[in-house]
Amino acid sequence: MNKSGGRQWFWLVTFCIVGILSIGRVRSGSIVAAQSSASTASTGPAFTGDELLESYRHVEVASVSDALEQLTGRRMYMSHKMQPIFPAKFAGFALTVKLAKDEGNKDPEALSGMLAAIDEGSAKSVWVMVVEDGADIAGMGGLMGTTMSARGYAGAVIDGGVRDVGHLRKIGFPVYATGIVPSTSVRHYRFAGANIPVQCDGVEVRPGDIVAADADGVVVIPRAKAAEVLAVAQEMDFKEHSMYSIIEKYKSIREAVKRFGRL
Repeated sequence: MNKSGGRQWFWLVTFCIVGILSIGRVRSGSIVAAQSSASTASTGPAFTGDELLESYRHVEVASVSDALEQLTGRRMYMSHKMQPIFPAKFAGFALTVKLAKDEGNKDPEALSGMLAAIDEGSAKSVWVMVVEDGADIAGMGGLMGTTMSARGYAGAVIDGGVRDVGHLRKIGFPVYATGIVPSTSVRHYRFAGANIPVQCDGVEVRPGDIVAADADGVVVIPRAKAAEVLAVAQEMDFKEHSMYSIIEKYKSIREAVKRFGRL
């Protein structure tokens, strides 16, 4: 073979090799991009904490409760005993506190940990307090509520009583509690911990979980499931709100359920 022919074969082979490598890189890049897209699709959109709370403020608690049951198989709503002192709707991150019974104690520092927890709580928190056997004990009142309001808390949920409701209504600070009573926790209870897992009216609440409330009651959304639950609840809301006009038009709930599959 002459030198000219050899050079031609050299460049032909080189061209083929470069082409094959280039195709491999393109295909590899496409696979990585596809995997990245699939990963994003499977995990859903990423939300900041503020975005999650804003969205939960605009979805109905009943839909959130249904979504939680569908996705977790658990009851994550509080019972009928948990009632608001005035109509309210809020969502925030749980700041959990527990009070333990300590009848007749004269320790001036017995509740100091509770006060510190209030002062250290951040804006958009929901004060979730469990008062041991506290149906007839006010876990919080006007002083605590005023502090929470000033610090930008979203609201409070008390497995126990609440007092000073006239003042709390006046300042517009929303509280859900199992009763309204005039009693005090001073000399009857001791601070037993903050930012710990608690059972509030039978529902597990962990620090940082989302607590949402409206006229239908209170639900607790585990933080790790918050985005997934939100997406399902929003879809449920959309279907239910779309069904109203169908029901009014056809005067039939069966027709609406057949169209949207929501009840």
